[in-house]
Amino acid sequence: MAPMDIETRRAVVEELSRLAGSADYRDRADAGQAMARFVDMPEASQPLQGLLLDAADTFVTHATAEALLRREDAEGLTTVVRALASAGANHADWIYSAAHHVFEIYANQRDTAVQMCNALIEEADPGLRRGAAQLRDVLIQIKPVLHPAGGN
Repeated sequence: MAPMDIETRRAVVEELSRLAGSADYRDRADAGQAMARFVDMPEASQPLQGLLLDAADTFVTHATAEALLRREDAEGLTTVVRALASAGANHADWIYSAAHHVFEIYANQRDTAVQMCNALIEEADPGLRRGAAQLRDVLIQIKPVLHPAGGN
């Protein structure tokens, strides 16, 4: 299947941004989960940050963070780290919970996320460094169930 053209992707992000503004927390959570697939688009950045720091319901925070972290890539993790840098304690707890859900099974996935956080800690942006350090500290406390053959 051919990837969507950029205009179609922009239109999808625009519609998801509209859904992200819904009064219903379920709509906002759905928007966050779906928009995670478009994290590489600049147009998705601000709406995703708003969903990660949803003022009305932390279920939206958790659902959006989990979808972004399940991508297991730099874009998703960096988006979560940016939000974590400015998150209050309650939102941070829900982001940490999402990290536990995503990385509690496979040690190699958790280890890769720790390495990505370590790379972000080297960045010039102090917010990015702070958020990456917070997430890394949570990740290293997770004790995954499955380890590579010959591992711990």
